[in-house]
Amino acid sequence: MGWTLGRYFFFRYVSITIWFFIGLLALVFLIDFTELSGRITGLSGFTYGTAVAISALRMPMIMLQTVPFVGLFSAMATLVSLNRKYELVIARSAGVSAWQFLLPCCIGALLFGVLSVGVLNPIAAHGFSWSEQMENQLRSGNSNAVAADTTPWIRQKTSSGDTIIGARAILNQGLEMADAVFFVLDPQGNILERKDAARAFLRDGYWELQDVKVFKDGNIRSETTDQLPTNLKPEFVQERLARPETIPFYELPGKIEVARSFGLKANAFAMQFDSLVALPFLLVAMTLIAATVSMRFARMGQSATMILGGVLAGFLLYVVSVLVKAFGVAGFVPTAVAAWVPVVVAMFFGVTFLLYKEDG
Repeated sequence: MGWTLGRYFFFRYVSITIWFFIGLLALVFLIDFTELSGRITGLSGFTYGTAVAISALRMPMIMLQTVPFVGLFSAMATLVSLNRKYELVIARSAGVSAWQFLLPCCIGALLFGVLSVGVLNPIAAHGFSWSEQMENQLRSGNSNAVAADTTPWIRQKTSSGDTIIGARAILNQGLEMADAVFFVLDPQGNILERKDAARAFLRDGYWELQDVKVFKDGNIRSETTDQLPTNLKPEFVQERLARPETIPFYELPGKIEVARSFGLKANAFAMQFDSLVALPFLLVAMTLIAATVSMRFARMGQSATMILGGVLAGFLLYVVSVLVKAFGVAGFVPTAVAAWVPVVVAMFFGVTFLLYKEDG
């Protein structure tokens, strides 16, 4: 296949992918802005400008989750449009095989994945962290309830006794907590005191608490600042509390290496890293799946059942990837295996189907 025809197919795929991405971005932004506004409208200091800013900062993270589906739908739309205009028929009659005109789409999918990992992921990580801080500033002081369903509790052990720590929100990759609660225990496990802090920062050897209420012996007193000894290392706290999605791709290898040097498994960070490395090839697999249902001769009718089957196959691949990823985080399978097995299986499925249909 000549360079001109290959470039035409490539830019056709790129343009459709960009339009799909922009359209989905607008739709997701409207949904997220509506949901966020309804959730924080009653908070003091709320303005619609703040809601727009928070939603805009959250968009890269949400769009990063939709990248596999953008790759699937854009590949299907590209091939269907080329087929309906008989451009694939002409290419076949000129001796161009299916593998040749699929190559530009696969290269486009691979580049889309590389840009998603190298550019979109760092923007998403920083933007999501900023959006959490902005939303937390609105919620600060409105509620001291700990989100037990989403935020893990940690228990630190010191020479003076144990302390159980929870918080409503985890910020700054686990090194800062908002509306934090500290239950200080004696060596027998009885609660000595409770400290509620609007902010808690992990420093070297202690927690720095700000705007603190101390509950002890039936009395309540307020402190502007307070300190609580700790032997927790930042690497341990980050591994336990930080969401892997909030750490940029380029920082993940360093976080994994440091965490493992302290004897931590760091499965969540390793799974996130391996998944991002496999993402460009997952998009190639999505393109091959799209090709299996989008290249039927236009005069024979583009079967809606086959198109729906392709969508379901792509969705099933995504669900299986998420499920296997959970096994990798839990440590049941190696993270590299959990990240790459669904991709390799999907590629083999697409290649096998195309070999059977195209080459007999």
